[in-house]
Amino acid sequence: MIEAVVIDDEIKAIQSLTWELTNFSDEIKVVASFTDPYEALNYLDGNIPDCVFLDIEMPIMDGFQFMQKVKDREYPIVITTAYNQYAIKALKNEAIDYLLKPIDTDDLNDTIVKIKKYNQKNDTIERLERLLLGFNSNKANKRITINTDGKLIFLNSDEIMYAESDGNYSTLYLDDGNKVVLTKKLKEVDDMLTLENFFRVHNSYIVNVNKVKEFIKTDGYLVLQSNDRIPVSRQKKSNFLDLL
Repeated sequence: MIEAVVIDDEIKAIQSLTWELTNFSDEIKVVASFTDPYEALNYLDGNIPDCVFLDIEMPIMDGFQFMQKVKDREYPIVITTAYNQYAIKALKNEAIDYLLKPIDTDDLNDTIVKIKKYNQKNDTIERLERLLLGFNSNKANKRITINTDGKLIFLNSDEIMYAESDGNYSTLYLDDGNKVVLTKKLKEVDDMLTLENFFRVHNSYIVNVNKVKEFIKTDGYLVLQSNDRIPVSRQKKSNFLDLL
């Protein structure tokens, strides 16, 4: 059974669509409906449906703005509207399908097939991701798994020179000159780099102590093998010396 959420600013439109969905197919169940897109966003923050049927023309927030706010969604979105001029834009915004009101039974059945394929594909990806994460966490060679930009990156701990904070983002600098940008605060990166050779020397920096070439105590900064200079805060200085 596909659990669906319906979002439309008109109550009659929600009632009509719910009736069409539940009467045209015994494979869909409407578990929630909203006329206010902000209430829908709050609901979706804590619930993951199998799909969302979304109207485009809403006065508070239109459907495309809504889709941008749930860009990293784990469920497919089906656009429902009485106007056919939005079809191309809907697909460009990664909607899985586009249904014109009143909904045709054959079109709805085609949409159901697409929803099933989408969710089956995502289930397979999630199982593979869990397998890879578990595999790398048990490796003795201290591999680190980075989840970013819709992909998993596997690094050996010695490949990472240091991490730098940039507000809600962090950047990992690698010994080959490349870098990896993460949508994580440095605190989250620090929790991820739990190996003994990583140390947070400053509010904005975590270093791989194996990559430290010099420690200029008088000026309070490190020189790494890459010749990058990393400041050491006064509060961290004593603990860092004890580590060395």
